Amino acid sequence: MDKAKSIDLLNAAVADELQAVHQYMYFHFHLDDQGFRPLAALFKRIAVMEMVHVETLAERILFLKGDVKMALAGPVEPIQDAEAMLKKAAEMEETSASDYNKMALECAQNADSASKQIFEQLVKEEEEHYEIFDQQVDNIRRFGPSYLALQSFNAAPDAAGGE
Repeated sequence: MDKAKSIDLLNAAVADELQAVHQYMYFHFHLDDQGFRPLAALFKRIAVMEMVHVETLAERILFLKGDVKMALAGPVEPIQDAEAMLKKAAEMEETSASDYNKMALECAQNADSASKQIFEQLVKEEEEHYEIFDQQVDNIRRFGPSYLALQSFNAAPDAAGGE
């Protein structure tokens, strides 16, 4: 096994996951500010899941005696439209799943079955995230502004003083 090759693949995934954390938290902040708290909470929850992915990848890198590179894959995109945010997130998850599938194959060719298994698990989880975001896009498409209005309505302060 070429540990350096595995470490490079794992660090590329760290950058991808950190990018998702930053992008999703940006979306969370803006959706919450717009009153779309259920969607904001969704982005925050998935950002936390992505942080767990970073931790899993980092542990494997350190096991292989590598250094964890904490670089982002790119800049955070300043998207503030709810539907555009969901489409971007679905695209990011779909791309990650595809990339991780390729990385799993590279790890298999490199005789690194432990890293391969990590990438295979990430594929499964990224596909689940894709499905969640895609369903939200579909809801907006099917129900239009009414769907987003419900998101805003759910964020209204409790009349009894609960918020």
